[in-house]
Amino acid sequence: MSFFSATRVFAVMVKEFTQLRRDRLTYAMILVLPVVQLLLFGYAINDLPRHLPTAVLVQEDTVFARSVLAALRNSAFFDVTTDARSPADLEAMLQRGDVQFAITIPGDFTRRVVRGDDAQILVEADASDPTATSAAVAALAGLPAQALERDLDGLPADRGRSVQPFTVIVHNLYNPDSISAYNIVPGLLGIILSMTLVMMTALAVTRERERGTMEFLLATPVEPLEVMVGKLSPYVIVGLIQTTIVLLLARFLFQVPMLGGWVGLGAGILLFIVGSLALGFLISTVARNQLQAMQMAVFYILPSILLSGFMFPFRGMPPWAQAIGTAIPVTHFLRIVRGALLKGQALADAWPSLAALGIFVCVVSGLAIARYQRTLD
Repeated sequence: MSFFSATRVFAVMVKEFTQLRRDRLTYAMILVLPVVQLLLFGYAINDLPRHLPTAVLVQEDTVFARSVLAALRNSAFFDVTTDARSPADLEAMLQRGDVQFAITIPGDFTRRVVRGDDAQILVEADASDPTATSAAVAALAGLPAQALERDLDGLPADRGRSVQPFTVIVHNLYNPDSISAYNIVPGLLGIILSMTLVMMTALAVTRERERGTMEFLLATPVEPLEVMVGKLSPYVIVGLIQTTIVLLLARFLFQVPMLGGWVGLGAGILLFIVGSLALGFLISTVARNQLQAMQMAVFYILPSILLSGFMFPFRGMPPWAQAIGTAIPVTHFLRIVRGALLKGQALADAWPSLAALGIFVCVVSGLAIARYQRTLD
């Protein structure tokens, strides 16, 4: 027997190419994942968000007020999307997360600017994610000098006022100290539940198929819905235990504020756990083996981490990436968790995200039941 045989090497190569042809999903994932990562990091990820939605409350219709609004619109950071009717409107929009900034121009703004009498405008920022607002808040420092530069031409240079015609008062709401843990730790709950529940359930049916125990289950008169409920119920308990541990550690180790919104938070947790388990069950009905099930679970978890707003500001992504992120259930779950813990959102404020999770549960559960087969083929 020769030490090295090109014939035997060729035979092994033929065998590997044959396996490649038979297991197209595995090798497709190997090729697709790097491309997806490249596209996401190259085009979608942006840690310097611009064009952030902004609501304004203008209590006087004057040239100076319009100039300030024009300067905001011309900036790269603020998109004035809503005109509020009252301070309560501004507060509600920030509470719901409809806007990132709320700006108030008071009724005596012009009079104070002309007199040099310490004119101010108020900027309230949703700072629950400090990364999303830090650059925009820093850009406000140049607003007073630029906004009224032309309007002040011709007025007496020395009117007893400060160098700046007005000052910008910034209130960072929900996370005034810009502590990143307040944003990251609640978000970790969604990532942990996704990684564990989807992956564990995805391996459930494929493991039984590989071990041959699926035959015993198929021989019983158990209906698909009964199989699904029976398999997922223990993992619901596991998910609730994980949630309890994460919330306790978040409170006592990282001092994450928990301001309320418990009804919406509880409903969101239950819907997300059930939806994650149903997705894992759906994956297990598609995958032929545990390796494929693991790969498909990773393919779901990767965009969940990158496009949900967990690691990078959601509003910093381009519109097409935000559209994809909106279709990911983790995005809505993070909004529920952060809204409840950091803002104390009421059930009505969390309703859009709860509805999105409810639709996800219904669609994925229906597909999982439809995919479940009572035969091994």
